[in-house]
Amino acid sequence: MNNSEIFGHIDHTFPNTTAKQAEIDALCQEAMIYKTASVCIPACYVEYAAVSFPELNICTVVGFPLGYSTTAIKCSEAVGAINSGASEIDMVVNLTDVKNGNFDAVTSEIKALKYVCGQKILKVIVETCYLTEEEKIKLCECVTEAGADYIKTSTGFGTAGADIEDIRLFKKHIGKNVKIKAAGGIKTKEQLEMFLNEGCDRIGTSSAVKLLTSGK
Repeated sequence: MNNSEIFGHIDHTFPNTTAKQAEIDALCQEAMIYKTASVCIPACYVEYAAVSFPELNICTVVGFPLGYSTTAIKCSEAVGAINSGASEIDMVVNLTDVKNGNFDAVTSEIKALKYVCGQKILKVIVETCYLTEEEKIKLCECVTEAGADYIKTSTGFGTAGADIEDIRLFKKHIGKNVKIKAAGGIKTKEQLEMFLNEGCDRIGTSSAVKLLTSGK
């Protein structure tokens, strides 16, 4: 897999809570140069990026990073982001519902987000580091039933990031229309290639440009 092919699967990410406008500019410029799948930026910069870099595919996050805000709040965040120019939304599931075994509520919330996203892409962050295998399987079912576009491993703010065994588990249990995004802790070119070769369609990372242009 050559570098151009890899970049085409990268959500070029800047998750820093103190992101400056100059850093967002640099991220977006890199995304244009290397033709990444998207830039994933804080919601407060979506409108700015959409106006300044209209050719870019802009992603942002809702319910981030803990996921326990209400469905109404997450939907409002998503609508605001889309109206500002985002074309992809990465939402965090409510892990309290997961731990209470209330998977109907999880499915309902994802459905609500997909409804407001419409034709825009919805990725569902399940935060695998906090889950049992049974919970991961149930969440694959929730994401599939709710009609989301992707299941995503991690926020990058949890206790661990993407794990190849989770990708293999997802592949067994998601529906045919659901794709996989790996994120969190992916720090080598070998990892990028490994996750893509295992079947991930997207990888969220802030390191892709450095990794793929340094030859390391």
